[in-house]
Amino acid sequence: MAKKDYYEILGVSRDADEREIKKAYKRLAMKHHPDRNQGDKDSEAKFKEIKEAYEILTDAQKKAAYDQYGHAAFEHGGMGGGGGGDFNDIFGDVFGDIFGGRRQRASRGSDLQYNMVLTLEEAVRGVTKEIRIPTLAECDTCHGSGAKAGSSATTCSTCHGAGQVQMRQGFFAVQQTCPTCHGRGKIIKDPCNKCHGQGRVEKTKTLSVKIPAGVDTGDRVRLSGEGEAGENGAPAGDLYVQVQVKQHPIFERDGNNLYCEVPINFAMAALGGEIEVPTLDGRVNLKVPAETQTGKLFRMRGKGVKSVRGGAQGDLLCRVVVETPVKLNDKQKQLLRELEESLGGEKGAKNSPRSKSFLDGVKKFFDDLTG
Repeated sequence: MAKKDYYEILGVSRDADEREIKKAYKRLAMKHHPDRNQGDKDSEAKFKEIKEAYEILTDAQKKAAYDQYGHAAFEHGGMGGGGGGDFNDIFGDVFGDIFGGRRQRASRGSDLQYNMVLTLEEAVRGVTKEIRIPTLAECDTCHGSGAKAGSSATTCSTCHGAGQVQMRQGFFAVQQTCPTCHGRGKIIKDPCNKCHGQGRVEKTKTLSVKIPAGVDTGDRVRLSGEGEAGENGAPAGDLYVQVQVKQHPIFERDGNNLYCEVPINFAMAALGGEIEVPTLDGRVNLKVPAETQTGKLFRMRGKGVKSVRGGAQGDLLCRVVVETPVKLNDKQKQLLRELEESLGGEKGAKNSPRSKSFLDGVKKFFDDLTG
């Protein structure tokens, strides 16, 4: 049976570079690896096919022979054709020990955190903001390989690509990180001039972050893959945007509800009236009934916050505070004295029931002490 074209197996064009071939192999090998498809003979055969194509197309000499002669270049043992080796040997070459390979896994990039301060209005309604993040990004010259263009890393001669060496101590065998390649399994003889063989460079990137409506202090937004680039082409870490909501001059948030204090004058508290109060959607009128006391809560349904986690919208609760008048003129003072006199004596008890109750309680307390 005629063999399938290696480029077709990996789904890449014939002029694909090593980076594109490696990326295609990663995707297909992850899908068809036997550890993920236990007992599936078709996936096992497909994985062997993918592995063989990858071995040929990432070896410069074998790739050149294949491009010129096709599969005939490897018949009768010519060029040492693809195939052979166990799954861990070849799969570990790209993914480290994700599925049990022997090479030390290339380190995933570090996660980063950015602290974003929002106003209450931004947190409630949602906002999109641009942020600048200092990070380690993949080198765009060597694409994370660390090697100069036109060259590639070679297999470490000390550990033969395993990334670890075995040291015998009496009856025990101890595995240690290879001192030559420091666990990478490869040696870069001709490093990239830009990143000096690190595969990563310091960079400040600008990101547009969409903050959903309803967030609160302590919430965080995860941006997958926007952290530091990984070593040797490993995946990047994530960026976590930590939200902090500034204190608001009027409103205080408690869960999905908002609270605010509404000062009213003495006359309105006694006689009742209407006052304009703020909400996040604009101004509304609040009816204050007669004989309203300090601390009275008025609930405005649906004027609070809709949580980012869903559920019903909260309410706005307005706490009334009766304000004592200040800087009175002589006429105002006289009017208050006349009011005080009219509220005095036994007749005033019905006008100030809480005061009467308090005074009666105090009197009883002292009577009990002396009795």
